[in-house]
Amino acid sequence: MSLALAQPGSVFLSGAKHEYQRYNNCGPATLGMALSYWGGSLTQYQIAPVLKPNKNDKNVSPEEMVAFARKQGFGVHAGVAGDLGLLKRLLAGGFPVIVETWFVTPDHGGMGHYRLLVGYDDRLGHFNAFDSYYGPKVTLRYGEMDALWQVFNRTYLVVYPPSRKAQLATLLGSRMNGPTELRLALELARRETQASPHNAFAWFNLGSTLLRLGNAEEAARAYDRSRQIAPNRTLDPRRPANAVSHWPWRMLWYQFGPYEAYFKTGRYQEVITLANDVLGRINDHEESYYWRGLARKALGNLEGARADFQAALRYKPGYLEAATALQNLRAQGNR
Repeated sequence: MSLALAQPGSVFLSGAKHEYQRYNNCGPATLGMALSYWGGSLTQYQIAPVLKPNKNDKNVSPEEMVAFARKQGFGVHAGVAGDLGLLKRLLAGGFPVIVETWFVTPDHGGMGHYRLLVGYDDRLGHFNAFDSYYGPKVTLRYGEMDALWQVFNRTYLVVYPPSRKAQLATLLGSRMNGPTELRLALELARRETQASPHNAFAWFNLGSTLLRLGNAEEAARAYDRSRQIAPNRTLDPRRPANAVSHWPWRMLWYQFGPYEAYFKTGRYQEVITLANDVLGRINDHEESYYWRGLARKALGNLEGARADFQAALRYKPGYLEAATALQNLRAQGNR
């Protein structure tokens, strides 16, 4: 019997402990909930100081969460271009799934947000989620979930004990292989840009996937297409009038592909313009300091670059890329 035929119409995984987040702690809180399902005892109060030494840090990346979980002895599969069938298959197999989604509140507008999926119900057409903001009884209708998930290239994380790796590999199939999953992501992004050419997130995802595949020139062009599409006010209801791009105004708090693609294609002033927009609204965004520093260095503004790298390290002392960039800059000055 195939997995599709064997899959139940509804699943709810019990065992995870819900935790409400403190300020900007959705990443640490959601990771703690995922670990708790497998017997972990760490909460946001132990996880956040490691992942975000700056309490006001607006973003904990999937890569940071993966590294932390692995240091605790867990395995993690980090994937992109997931689909609803995959999520249900993982849940039916006994694996909760962290998804990175867009999130809109009346008071604060649109922003990035992690959720832990713990179940689904085909008859009702929704996923069950532990949400660190709204609580342990959140439901997300399939279509709504996919639209919010698309903003982050349908990124998902599966935390698991090493003893369950073989079972997870069976459920993931070829997705267990990173390059294969990137090819799936490229195919999906191309299909979606063709089917919905006015969907800015389809183009953004195409750019992000091309960048990971090493094609910065095409990635930059895809980001350009994405930037030209009119803002989606439903997802960005509190958008500032002076935002410099059509992306949701918090988009670059979480995803830095445009910085990298424009830098690698020599479009240094655009990197600076985008970073200035972020830093003009939140002055402690370490990734924007880092990429602006690289662009300033490329344009010969070594003092400005030094200040940016130092700022990045002030807000995230363990930021290896910024530390390396600062060290290289100092070495250059000593020649």
